[in-house]
Amino acid sequence: MTRLSVNINKLATLRNARGGNNPDVVRMALDIERFGAQGITVHPRPDERHIRRSDVRALKPALSTEFNIEGYPNEDFIALVLEVRPGQVTLVPDPPGVLTSNAGWDARDQKPFLKAVIAQFKAEGIRTSLFMGTDADLISHAADTGTDRIELYTEPYAANYHTDRAAAVAPFTAAAEHAGTLGMGLNAGHDLDRANLAFFKANVPGLLEVSIGHALICDALTFGLENTVQLYLRELR
Repeated sequence: MTRLSVNINKLATLRNARGGNNPDVVRMALDIERFGAQGITVHPRPDERHIRRSDVRALKPALSTEFNIEGYPNEDFIALVLEVRPGQVTLVPDPPGVLTSNAGWDARDQKPFLKAVIAQFKAEGIRTSLFMGTDADLISHAADTGTDRIELYTEPYAANYHTDRAAAVAPFTAAAEHAGTLGMGLNAGHDLDRANLAFFKANVPGLLEVSIGHALICDALTFGLENTVQLYLRELR
């Protein structure tokens, strides 16, 4: 079964909108684990507009499932990951101030930089993943960085799913097959939801993990958090 890692950034956004500690992101993360999710994802940004560095530090000792920290590997991010030592770090090429992740790495041009960063994490036993598009040549260059996995950026799939789902998923099927031949594990995330998740899972071989935040938290407003986690897990079975 493909593992579900729930991105809790939106819970932190809600907390920060009012101040205080409601909702308590640590308590909510523990509830999400209890409801069946196999991982928790956070993406701390430099302006701390949702997840704060203090949240990252508080979550690590509390969680019993996989902790995945996403972010752009500047010096502060690298230091935080090496301090906290999550189960997985997902490197994304986000410039400062971007609203949300919107592209994969150019692993050809950024290869020396990525190799040096990944080597630091792997030396500490932290599994690494690179946020990538579906271009086969760039995926080949990603393999040269030493990364353990790639995470496919799935917004193009989600955007085209309702128009022609077979055409929408085809590049991801090919990318997954190519990553597999290169010995890399496969994750996926961005705009996956209850409508498009099962078809993606059925057509993308070797899918180990999906990271889902915005859609899942939105669904929880209607269905409740426990039921929503179960609904997403059902789509992955």
